[in-house]
Amino acid sequence: MNQQNAAVTPVSEKKSALEPRIYTRSEHNISRNQISSNALKVLYRLKNEGYDAYLVGGCVRDLLLGREPKDFDVATNASPEQVKQAFRNCRLIGRRFRLAHVFFGREIIEVATFRGPSEGVQDLQKKDQDGRLLRDNNYGTLEEDVVRRDFTVNALYYNIKDFSIVDYVGGMEDHRAGVMRLIGDPETRYREDPVRMIRLVRFAVKLSFSINPECEKPIFQLAELLANIPAARLQDETLKLFLSGYAVETFEMLRHYGLFAHLYPIAEQSLSNEENGFPKLLIARALENTDKRIAEGKSIAPFFLISTFLWDAVKKQAKLNVEAGLPESVGFQQAASQIISQQVKSTAFPKYIGMAMRDVWGLQVRFSNRGGTRAYRLLGHPKFRAAYDFMLLRVETGEEAPELATWWTEFQTVSEKEQKKMLDRLHKSSTGKRRRRRKPAVKKQQHD
Repeated sequence: MNQQNAAVTPVSEKKSALEPRIYTRSEHNISRNQISSNALKVLYRLKNEGYDAYLVGGCVRDLLLGREPKDFDVATNASPEQVKQAFRNCRLIGRRFRLAHVFFGREIIEVATFRGPSEGVQDLQKKDQDGRLLRDNNYGTLEEDVVRRDFTVNALYYNIKDFSIVDYVGGMEDHRAGVMRLIGDPETRYREDPVRMIRLVRFAVKLSFSINPECEKPIFQLAELLANIPAARLQDETLKLFLSGYAVETFEMLRHYGLFAHLYPIAEQSLSNEENGFPKLLIARALENTDKRIAEGKSIAPFFLISTFLWDAVKKQAKLNVEAGLPESVGFQQAASQIISQQVKSTAFPKYIGMAMRDVWGLQVRFSNRGGTRAYRLLGHPKFRAAYDFMLLRVETGEEAPELATWWTEFQTVSEKEQKKMLDRLHKSSTGKRRRRRKPAVKKQQHD
């Protein structure tokens, strides 16, 4: 048996102030049959090595709801080095806080050592010359690990020793009541990390839980703190928000609390100044389609949804560019660059997403210009399908004529011979429209 906590940072020895509520096996519905066999291997190995080992976080929450967890996370009093020593198929990751990843083919079981308090341990924390925290490997006890977590329903620990659930913060009661509640003072926790406001919305929508009023109240005043969060981190969080299958409800809740305006300020401005409801209707349809595709197990392209958020702003900027003398295609290209450069200050998506959005926006102009070989060139464009789907949304919301969608839908499916006939008819129709009527000859006045 290994000596426990051999390489663990010392923590305070003061007596615990929290008394846990232990829910025995007969008091909850979690069965080992629901738990990943690989997660059980990790739990039992750590237990047999003499360490404490618990399932923790979202997997416990989801198991209690009867859902299949996406991941299984383990918390232990073994240090990362001790975990690595116990598993040959283990790799240590992270600089700020060391984690152990135990690999079983494509499945990874993440093992984290109990975290201790962040205060009073500055001498144990390594920082760079700018004061940025590089390491936070101050390990602690189970109780101290609990208070480092965000929400009560995510702070439940399933003990492999006796199959009980350990609850220090009333998480089981909140779980049964369907309530999201922060651990500790809400305003303090939001100020520590404003992203918690976004995570609160995500979990409340995902779980169909209500939000505790004391946790809800400060959000309206503190939403502006998101401006202090790195744009790259906010991009990661927004993808989780909108690509989890609950995009419609998430969008509405974010706007209700004033959070959406700090994630997509350009889109919020368009929504606030919308005419005929077009921006909101377009976005609503895109959100609905995203949820539908996820429910059907289909793939999702993140750039598509973001492109709908910013489309109204791109259109308006393109119009200004054209009025300033630029050709329409160039005006759209420059508008795309202008809007994207503004948006990445809030959510910094990768360049490939920005390039895909430019293509989708730019191709909208070309759907109406179908003469000659232009229709074939557009059909062969790598982003044609995404641009076509985007055009269909515009038709659905009344921004574009239905005939355009009908024509392109047919053009994709018919033979090359039929495609030529369609283009011929289109050519004859357009030339007919352009044919001018001859002005009647003016009779010369006869003079006496």
